[in-house]
Amino acid sequence: MKREDYKIHIVGAGISGLIAAKVLEKKGYKPTVIESTSEVGGRIKTDIFEGYQLDHGFQVLLNAYPKAIEYLDFQALDLQEFLPGATIFFNGKSQTIGDPLRNLSLLFPTLLASVGSISDKLKILKLNTALKNKTLEAIFESKSVTTLEYLRDKGFSEAIISKFFKPFFSGIFLEPNLETSSRMFEFVYKMFGEGLATLPKGGIGAIPQQLKSSLTSTKFIFDTEVKAVKDEYIELANCKKIDTHFTIITSGASKLISNLKNQEQEWKSCYNLYFETNKRTVSKPIIGLVADKDALINNFFFHNSLKTKSKGNNELLSVTVVKHTNLSEDEIVRQVEQELQNYCKINVQRHLKTYHINQALPKLQNLQYDMSPTETQIKPTIFLAGDYLLNGSLNAAMISGESAANGLIMALEDGLVVENIASEYI
Repeated sequence: MKREDYKIHIVGAGISGLIAAKVLEKKGYKPTVIESTSEVGGRIKTDIFEGYQLDHGFQVLLNAYPKAIEYLDFQALDLQEFLPGATIFFNGKSQTIGDPLRNLSLLFPTLLASVGSISDKLKILKLNTALKNKTLEAIFESKSVTTLEYLRDKGFSEAIISKFFKPFFSGIFLEPNLETSSRMFEFVYKMFGEGLATLPKGGIGAIPQQLKSSLTSTKFIFDTEVKAVKDEYIELANCKKIDTHFTIITSGASKLISNLKNQEQEWKSCYNLYFETNKRTVSKPIIGLVADKDALINNFFFHNSLKTKSKGNNELLSVTVVKHTNLSEDEIVRQVEQELQNYCKINVQRHLKTYHINQALPKLQNLQYDMSPTETQIKPTIFLAGDYLLNGSLNAAMISGESAANGLIMALEDGLVVENIASEYI
């Protein structure tokens, strides 16, 4: 039986599913991707609204991610670079701090900033050096404590923790108290130190679109919901059954496989609001952080400080809220507008759109960097992929998709399940 004759299905067209398809294609297989929505991307998508590029949540691509370097064409994505720092708003004033070793314009603002003491700034330099020399494998084998405990253990002052680390990393971890594992902190910090935060000129959604365009023999079935995955067939929500030899499930496996019940993945959520403004109060491509503890806003960014493929008539402002709130979406919009004015002196022209992202990041405890292909196999013909298996990052999504595809290939080509499949054609 030829490789292209095997019926291989991938449930979900997110990053892990697209990478799995890419790995399978490279080996000569022709998978089929079943996606419940109308397009690829999963949690990584961009809408065009009145000419503005609206990413589903404020997301960046760290160009030091090893798997992003391997699988993406950065030049074709036309990556736009953020300044390596942040402008912090606190008590009605703003200060900018960053890495002057990578951008000299940040030297004097960072030295003069009162966000942290000289001792704090020296500790940051020491941490930069330590993590630069620490391997990714060593990071994920380290003792895991909360990020807050980690920073205190390193001797950072409460001032710099509350005014910089909390607002900056809360926007990355999507939780306000730095309860996320120190492994994830070290990983992200190392990636920031070795590269830059970037955005494709066409928005974050350009990443899955590029991956899809690189696939030449993969079939896509959109707007199709999967109800259950069995060993030999996939049952769709419309009760139709599709014969399959192998299946890779990239999300929601507990709902699709009967013996995985009660293993539902927990998720972190956030609100991402977009506004139109007449001018930028932060002109450079740098993230804005609101450090006042009572503020609902965590971070904001003026998207037109970077070059974009599609551009509206005015300035585009993105605001992220990670704190849990009982406010309605309309009340959140009103409070955010008021806080922008009070804390940041930003007057919005109008509210464009709000995304309430219920499944923004997987809530994980024992974070890992990598997994062996055999670990992705949960049944003889069923494999799992997704960043929730490792850590909440695009890099992890790519690793898991690659591992699931390699696990499937190993199972098939080592002859563990080929006999039953081959008998169908005898």
